[in-house]
Amino acid sequence: MELTGAQIIVESLIDQGVQVVFGYPGGTVINIYDALYDKQDQIRHILTSHEQGAAHAADGYSRSTGKTGVCLATSGPGATNLVTGLATAYLDSIPLVAITGNVTQDMLGRDSFQEVDIVGVTIPIIKHNYFVNDITKLAEIIREAFVIANSGRPGPVLIDIPKDITAIKAEYVPAGRFQKRAIPDPDPTDLALAADMIRESKRPLVYFGGGVVSGNAGEALQAFCRKLCIPSTSSAMGLSAVPYNFPYYLGLVGMHGTPVANQATLLCDLIITVGARFSDRVTGNKSKFIPEAKVLHIDIDASEVNKNILAHHGVAGDARVVLEKLTAALDPSDDTSWGDELMAYKAAHPLPKETIADAVDPRAILEVIRKMDENTIIVTDVGQHQMITAQNYKFSRPRSFISSCGLGTMGYGVGAANGAQVGNPGSRVALITGDGCFHMNLNELAVAVTEKLPIMIFIMHNGVLGMVRQWQKLFYKQRYSSTTLHRETDFVKIAEAFGATGMRIETPDQIDDVVKAAYEAGGPVVVDCIINEDDDVFPIIPPGGSVKDMIRER
Repeated sequence: MELTGAQIIVESLIDQGVQVVFGYPGGTVINIYDALYDKQDQIRHILTSHEQGAAHAADGYSRSTGKTGVCLATSGPGATNLVTGLATAYLDSIPLVAITGNVTQDMLGRDSFQEVDIVGVTIPIIKHNYFVNDITKLAEIIREAFVIANSGRPGPVLIDIPKDITAIKAEYVPAGRFQKRAIPDPDPTDLALAADMIRESKRPLVYFGGGVVSGNAGEALQAFCRKLCIPSTSSAMGLSAVPYNFPYYLGLVGMHGTPVANQATLLCDLIITVGARFSDRVTGNKSKFIPEAKVLHIDIDASEVNKNILAHHGVAGDARVVLEKLTAALDPSDDTSWGDELMAYKAAHPLPKETIADAVDPRAILEVIRKMDENTIIVTDVGQHQMITAQNYKFSRPRSFISSCGLGTMGYGVGAANGAQVGNPGSRVALITGDGCFHMNLNELAVAVTEKLPIMIFIMHNGVLGMVRQWQKLFYKQRYSSTTLHRETDFVKIAEAFGATGMRIETPDQIDDVVKAAYEAGGPVVVDCIINEDDDVFPIIPPGGSVKDMIRER
C-alpha cells in the first residue's frame, strides 16, 4: 500500500499505540496535519496555545500515565519552542517522542524561511534524535524512537522530517508495536556484595528517586523496607512512589527536606540509593553529605554510579528486579530500634507549622484539596509553592505528583496539568502554581477551556518571585533586586476572559468553601489565593551548606 510520508507518520503513531498528540500546525507539517484529519477517530490532537505548552502537556501526560507523550511542531520557531520542554523531560527521564517538520531538502543550509538545525540544537538535551532523508525508513525510525524513549533510562527522542518527505509516496510496511529492550539481569556477584553490605549495616537508610516511579518499583521498595525494617526517604522525583503513611517513611530529603530525613543522612551507616542521582539539591555540600555512611547505589543507568557521589558498591539494573532479588536473598529483621529512633526525632522535630497571623496558609489549602479527593493528581510549577507541596502534601498513589524537578522550569504547570488531565479523564488534576509562574504560560488556559478539561489552578499569589526573594532575604542582606513583581493582573478576570471560572481566597476562613466550590465547578477553574510575601519555605539548607547548617524556621 502506497502512502505519503505524512500518512506513514500517522499510521506509524497508531501502530505504536498513540492515542493523543499535542501540537501546533505550521507550513512544514501541514501535510501531517492533513493526514491527521483523516484519522480523527483514532488519534486525538490537542491544539495547544504554544509549542512549549505542547511539550509540557506531552510530559504531564507521560508522567501521569506511564505512556509515551507525543508532541508535534513545525520548523524553525515551532521546533525551537519545544526545546525547554524537551530539556525538562530529559533532566527528569520522561519518555517523549517529538516530531518536527523542516524545510524541503533542497532548501536546507540556505537560511531558508523558518529553517533551524533542530537536530543540532537538541543534541545536548535529548536522549536521541533523527533526521529523516529516506521515506522508506520512516516507519521503522518512528518505531525505534519509541523503543529508545522507553528502554533503559527513559527520555525524549526527536524526529526531524523535511516537508518533501511528508509529501512523496512510498510503500508502507507497518513496523509493528514497539517493545522495550530487555534490561540485563543484575550481576549475581554485585547482588551478593550488596546483600552483604545490608547485612553488616546497623543503621541503613533507603534514598529513592524518580527511577522507582518510572520503574513501577514502589511495591517492591515497600516489601524490601518492610521485611528489613529500613527507613526510607525520597528526592522530589521520588514523591508518590510510596504512600505518605508507609512505616518509617521520612519524606523529602535535601535542601528543603524534612528535619528527620536530613537527620537520618547524618546518622545512617549505609545509604541504599535506588533510582536517584544524588542531585546537588539533595546533597548540598557533597563533602559533608552522609558523613558516616557507605554508599550502595542501584540504578538502571550505570553511568549514574560514582557520577556525583562515590559509591562503595553499585548495582546496575531495573529497580524493581534488584529490590525483589535483594528482598528474597536477605533474612527478615525485627529490629525496629533504628526506625523507632527516627520516629521519635520526627515527633520532636516536625516540619515548621508557624503561620503568619491572619494570612492565608498555602499548606492549609493543600490539606483541604487532599480532603476533597485523595486521588487528585497534583501538578506544580517551580518555586516556593513547589517545595511547600513536596514537603506537606500526603501522596497516596504513584504518579500523582507531577513537577519539573531537574530543570526547574517555571511556566511548566498549566501545560503539564492539561496533559495529565487528558491522560486521566476519570481523575481531577490540581495545579499548584505561583503568580510568577502562571504569568509565563497562562495562555495554555485557553486549551483547558476549549477541550473542557476540568483542571483546578491554585495560584499562590504573593506578588513576588518567592524563592529567589527568600534567598535574597537570607543570603543577600534583603536586597530585593527584581523579585517584587508589581503586577496588577486580576486573575479572576483573566480566568473569566478565557472562559474559565475565577475564584479568590483572601482570608483563611474562605479556604474550605472556595476549594469545595472549585471541585464542584466541573470545568477549568482558577483560584487566586492571596498569600503573604514572607511565607517562606523552611527548613532550608543554605547553598554549599550541609544538614548541620539547616535553617529550620523563620
